Amino acid sequence: MIRTSTLLTALLLLAGSALAQPGTDLEYSNDLQYYRAPGQQGLNVFEVPKDAGPDFDGLTVHVGGDFAIDFQGITQENDSMALAELAPNFALPTANLNLDVQIASGMRMHLRTYLSSRHHTESYVKGGYFQLDNLDFIQEDFLAEVMDVTRFRFGMDEINYGDAHFRRSDNAAVIYNPFVGNYIMDSFTTEPFAEVTVLKDGIVGVAGLTNGRLNQSPLSGDNGVAVYGKLGYDGQINEQVRARLTGSVYHSTDGSTRDYLYGGDRAGARYYNVLQVEGEAASDFLPRFNPRFPHQTAFQINPFVEVGGAEFFGVIEQVMGGPDGAGSFTQLGGELLYRFGADEDFYVGGRYNTVNGSMTDGGDELTINRFNVGGGWFLTPNVLAKVEYVNGTYDGDAYVGDALYEGAEYSGVVLEAAISF
Repeated sequence: MIRTSTLLTALLLLAGSALAQPGTDLEYSNDLQYYRAPGQQGLNVFEVPKDAGPDFDGLTVHVGGDFAIDFQGITQENDSMALAELAPNFALPTANLNLDVQIASGMRMHLRTYLSSRHHTESYVKGGYFQLDNLDFIQEDFLAEVMDVTRFRFGMDEINYGDAHFRRSDNAAVIYNPFVGNYIMDSFTTEPFAEVTVLKDGIVGVAGLTNGRLNQSPLSGDNGVAVYGKLGYDGQINEQVRARLTGSVYHSTDGSTRDYLYGGDRAGARYYNVLQVEGEAASDFLPRFNPRFPHQTAFQINPFVEVGGAEFFGVIEQVMGGPDGAGSFTQLGGELLYRFGADEDFYVGGRYNTVNGSMTDGGDELTINRFNVGGGWFLTPNVLAKVEYVNGTYDGDAYVGDALYEGAEYSGVVLEAAISF
């Protein structure tokens, strides 16, 4: 804990230095190429465009960080009255340390460390990757026409399946998420991967390979394979309208992949002690839902539209268990936001999210619903305050007689403050 406290102090000092900047200009100054800005400037950025930005002028190290704290006022109940009583209070603050290094022209490294998270109060590495946007290290302009539209990423980090992971909260990195929680089926995992992305005239193409595992081992039987890909279009129709539509697929075999696609977030859920049974230890991950199929095939479709200050983002997802007799689940989600103010510093909006399906083919179904409504204020491009009302319910024959989930419901107001730089 001493090490964590020291790092947290350093993070806050860095935040104070980074945020003591005059004005509210949304231009972000940095010496990194092909990089998503950490703050308001990075909103609605998915795959970073093939625009290098600044010229390479020697090795550059950007030390950044994220800090988030919640004040939660949620109540909960179920039919058995077995759930713990919750009271309005602060949750554990969370913090990230981010290192982004421009090693050479078109060559960058990213590393994120969770300084403090719900699941681990001690510091530990989330993951990182190595990104190539040109091959000038071999020879200047080597395969330049190919690399003008191509990117390679290699690492042990989140894979690019679906578009929802670009808008989710990643421990303390919550500034891209207009709400507090992530989607019920949170398709996020950190795995060893190799990935190629092609971006040309609005066309988006991604192909990747991983072993499907969160924790690695050289032992026989731990060497499965999972493949994933994405295809879509992202274009500025006119000055006021941007439209994006992508479809993604993830497929794993029964070759010891273990499949962490919906269980790879080691930071923990942003709603604290929800569905905790009285007198028992709380799960760090509820109310997230993980189908826990040993291997699976998943599809996700994501429409995104911006019209002036209004924006819509959607999730249409289905996951099918690989083993014979396994069931399937369908997730639907939609966010409608309106951003306003001189620099769109304010926003209001709502999200609806539902998951329905069964663990086995023909088995009893379950339904999980969640509704959020709220808003936020960017005090500066790197400081965000949010407030939301959330309501979640559990229903279906699969929960009949279940002491935890039958008739379970939670609702209340959550405030979240965030700094990212």
